[in-house]
Amino acid sequence: MTAGGEGSAAPTCASCGATPSGEDALARARLTWSRAVERGRESWTCPDCSRRHLRSIEGKLDPAWW
Repeated sequence: MTAGGEGSAAPTCASCGATPSGEDALARARLTWSRAVERGRESWTCPDCSRRHLRSIEGKLDPAWW
Protein backbone atom coordinates (compact mmCIF):
# COMPACT_ATOMS: atom_id res chain seq x y z
CA MET A 1 0.00 0.00 0.00
CA THR A 2 2.50 2.59 -0.99
CA ALA A 3 1.32 5.93 -2.26
CA GLY A 4 -0.39 5.53 -5.56
CA GLY A 5 -1.68 1.99 -5.34
CA GLU A 6 -2.93 -0.86 -3.27
CA GLY A 7 -1.06 -4.04 -2.60
CA SER A 8 0.35 -6.15 0.15
CA ALA A 9 3.44 -4.00 0.77
CA ALA A 10 3.67 -1.88 3.90
CA PRO A 11 2.96 1.85 3.44
CA THR A 12 5.64 4.53 3.30
CA CYS A 13 5.22 7.82 5.17
CA ALA A 14 4.70 10.68 2.71
CA SER A 15 6.46 13.10 5.10
CA CYS A 16 9.55 11.30 6.37
CA GLY A 17 9.76 8.10 4.31
CA ALA A 18 9.43 5.76 7.31
CA THR A 19 7.97 2.28 6.91
CA PRO A 20 6.47 0.12 9.67
CA SER A 21 8.65 -2.76 10.78
CA GLY A 22 7.93 -6.21 12.10
CA GLU A 23 6.10 -9.27 10.89
CA ASP A 24 2.65 -7.70 11.28
CA ALA A 25 3.68 -4.29 9.87
CA LEU A 26 0.81 -3.95 7.41
CA ALA A 27 -1.84 -4.83 10.01
CA ARG A 28 -0.36 -2.42 12.57
CA ALA A 29 -0.05 0.36 10.02
CA ARG A 30 -3.71 0.05 9.10
CA LEU A 31 -4.55 0.71 12.75
CA THR A 32 -2.01 3.40 13.65
CA TRP A 33 -1.08 5.27 10.47
CA SER A 34 -3.13 8.03 8.81
CA ARG A 35 -4.34 7.46 5.25
CA ALA A 36 -5.43 10.19 2.88
CA VAL A 37 -6.43 10.41 -0.75
CA GLU A 38 -5.14 13.57 -2.41
CA ARG A 39 -5.83 14.27 -6.07
CA GLY A 40 -6.71 10.63 -6.57
CA ARG A 41 -3.51 9.31 -4.97
CA GLU A 42 -3.34 7.40 -1.71
CA SER A 43 -0.81 8.71 0.83
CA TRP A 44 0.14 7.48 4.28
CA THR A 45 1.51 9.38 7.28
CA CYS A 46 3.30 7.65 10.18
CA PRO A 47 2.14 8.24 13.77
CA ASP A 48 5.10 10.54 14.57
CA CYS A 49 4.47 12.82 11.58
CA SER A 50 0.72 12.70 12.22
CA ARG A 51 1.28 14.04 15.74
CA ARG A 52 3.81 16.61 14.55
CA HIS A 53 1.47 17.98 11.85
CA LEU A 54 -1.89 17.45 13.55
CA ARG A 55 -3.12 21.04 13.27
CA SER A 56 -2.24 21.23 9.60
CA ILE A 57 -3.94 17.91 8.89
CA GLU A 58 -7.10 18.88 10.76
CA GLY A 59 -7.10 22.28 9.07
CA LYS A 60 -6.88 20.43 5.73
CA LEU A 61 -3.87 22.44 4.66
CA ASP A 62 -2.08 21.29 1.54
CA PRO A 63 0.80 18.96 2.57
CA ALA A 64 3.19 21.34 0.80
CA TRP A 65 2.65 23.72 3.75
CA TRP A 66 3.68 21.16 6.36
